[in-house]
Amino acid sequence: MLEKKDIEHEKAVLIGIITQDQNEEMSKEYLDELEFLTYTAGGEVVKRFTQKMNIPNPKTFIGSGKMEEVQAFIKTHDIGTAIFDDELSPAQERNISKILNCKVLDRTNLILDIFAQRAQTSYARTQVELAQCEYLLPRLKGMWTHLERQKGGIGMRGPGETEIETDRRIVRDKIALLKKKIAKIDKQMAVQRGNRGQLVRVALVGYTNVGKSTLMNVISKSEVFAENKLFATLDTTVRKVVIKNLPFLMSDTVGFIRKLPTQLIESFKSTLDEVREADLLLHVVDISHPNFEEHIESVNNILQDIECSDKPTIMVFNKIDAYKPETLDEDDLVTVRTNSHNTLDEWKKTWMARIEGNALFISALNKDNLEEFRKLVYQEVRKIHISRFPYNNFLYPDYDENMA
Repeated sequence: MLEKKDIEHEKAVLIGIITQDQNEEMSKEYLDELEFLTYTAGGEVVKRFTQKMNIPNPKTFIGSGKMEEVQAFIKTHDIGTAIFDDELSPAQERNISKILNCKVLDRTNLILDIFAQRAQTSYARTQVELAQCEYLLPRLKGMWTHLERQKGGIGMRGPGETEIETDRRIVRDKIALLKKKIAKIDKQMAVQRGNRGQLVRVALVGYTNVGKSTLMNVISKSEVFAENKLFATLDTTVRKVVIKNLPFLMSDTVGFIRKLPTQLIESFKSTLDEVREADLLLHVVDISHPNFEEHIESVNNILQDIECSDKPTIMVFNKIDAYKPETLDEDDLVTVRTNSHNTLDEWKKTWMARIEGNALFISALNKDNLEEFRKLVYQEVRKIHISRFPYNNFLYPDYDENMA
């Protein structure tokens, strides 16, 4: 199982492929993201390797010629880690490790390691440990160099049990215990959610590192941990927020990412219950990222997977202060690309502003346009609240900027 170690400045190379389903541009973007993941984990990327292939090599993921090139570079530059952009099969991982003679990780392994570093509470650590055990189970064989049979004896005649079989049984037992522990905590959290009363629930969702925690801090005046690294937030944080005398609950959830490991989706499903039970979603988007549209699609796909795509949603385009005109193509904008797109008026002329009629452009860090954000959130929360408590209509009038 992955251990939390000091891997600061650990030198690594990245390896990806270009296929019919993943063109050169997409491959570059995925490797950019993988480099950020490596940095978040404490590593330093020295070089990237890519190869055009119809399908990955079933034995070594990449071709023999490219593998020799990677091997030579690793040996010459004393590289300790090779990180592959896609999940490797147990057989591929074993074969590559023998050839490269260094630590071999895939994207899943790297994300699990980051989660292990970031997990602060007992619940988050349990969820990560479960995901690690499920990832480890089929890979135990490659972790042993001594697979001799255990000694027999009285009552132990026959082939006996190999060490790897013993360890598989231990890991399976561990998985069962962790699942029981998570189920117990889930029940406790369900009771906690039930005890919150009938307050409207608002959930911040979005790709990782889009500024959800920063926005949470500004709106709720709390101190949720925020950092310019991937998966800074693992534990769901819930705060009571009041806008113009209207109270509601706001939750900050774990960020999503493309190619999110299946094990993590399964073990963190309970964390996503905050999203499932929310009355309103605030889908936060990093507008300064060159591929924010794909991020939106990835988040929407996960919301669909957890049956939350039909919830009322406000699109919150964040980081307008970090936006650079060259970030977006001219086809993405209604007007001609100029520096004036940094203004709110120009943002409101883009196609993003017309998404379901509920789109905002803000900078949570610089607190730009937060008054409009509060106004729209107030109006949407008020609709839900009044539908739930019609007799409270007079308590929450239409939004007035001068309201005390």
